Amino acid sequence: MSAERVPHRPDDAPLDDRQLRVLAFEARAWQQPASKAEAIRDEFGISAARYYRILGELIDSPAALRHDPMLVKRLQRLRSARRAARSQRSLSLGRPLD
Repeated sequence: MSAERVPHRPDDAPLDDRQLRVLAFEARAWQQPASKAEAIRDEFGISAARYYRILGELIDSPAALRHDPMLVKRLQRLRSARRAARSQRSLSLGRPLD
């Protein structure tokens, strides 16, 4: 009798090496965005835009939350605050002038 294979759920997948490196990179303190963008190119060999897409997916991952809950929650709060600020700016641009 053979064991039945259970499909592997992505939520249960462990973090790969790059994902672990991204979380470690985000845990560093960055004072200037320009130096961070340069460090992203040096460290990962990708553009900052690509890096932030990867990071966005990563911080929504249950595995990342399990790995470093404080960091992931902080990054999620920062992302939410940026979205709220963008939304507020776009709403204020649409107001009629008095």
